[in-house]
Amino acid sequence: MSDQDTNPPTERRNFYGRIRGKTLRASQKDYLENDLGPLTLGGVTREDNPARAVLDLGFAQGKPLWLEIGFGGGEHLVQMAARYPEVFLIGAEPFVNGIAMLLGKVRDAGLSNLLLHPGDVRDLMDVLPGRCLSKAFLNYPDPWPKARHHRRRFVTLGYLGQLANLMQLGAEFRVATDIEDYVRQTLEEVPKAGFELERQAGLGGAWDDWISTRYEQKALREGRDPHYLTFRRAG
Repeated sequence: MSDQDTNPPTERRNFYGRIRGKTLRASQKDYLENDLGPLTLGGVTREDNPARAVLDLGFAQGKPLWLEIGFGGGEHLVQMAARYPEVFLIGAEPFVNGIAMLLGKVRDAGLSNLLLHPGDVRDLMDVLPGRCLSKAFLNYPDPWPKARHHRRRFVTLGYLGQLANLMQLGAEFRVATDIEDYVRQTLEEVPKAGFELERQAGLGGAWDDWISTRYEQKALREGRDPHYLTFRRAG
């Protein structure tokens, strides 16, 4: 794979939709005001780190590092952090309402093995050191269903190549989606970035530690079946 293949696109297109939804409840405003700061990973934004210096991973305390790309309402991220206290997780999400929902779950669970980047995961990937991730999750990403918008999907070679550079050999990359064409593009593009397909499953074939998120429940109500894809970072 050439350097050109692994470089992210120079034209920066959002692969996520809106960043704000319904009016926040008083409790959610409280989470954002009091809990977000201590849980925010520093040195990620271009304002805080204009030189794009590589992050020091001391915050992970030597634990394996996992990344969730777009954590939605936070159900999965909190589940993983609670189930695997020996692991450290970073979750990236630009949607303010989802961030507020996650913060409430973290406060209730009393977790200390996760940090957040409340913004574009590409800014985070820019400053993570190479080969630092042992697992990554892409759960129900924005599908960008129109053909002219497919290049906005995360599963394009530039972003996947950047992710691959951050993942250890043998590291696991999970993708969950309810969109058939997203499955198609994922199966086509992810192997080109240096991953091997390990497992592909449909309804009833989720991972043993999977928690069904609100996005998955919405898909099921609307008659769309989930797909669960597992890849390994190849040598």
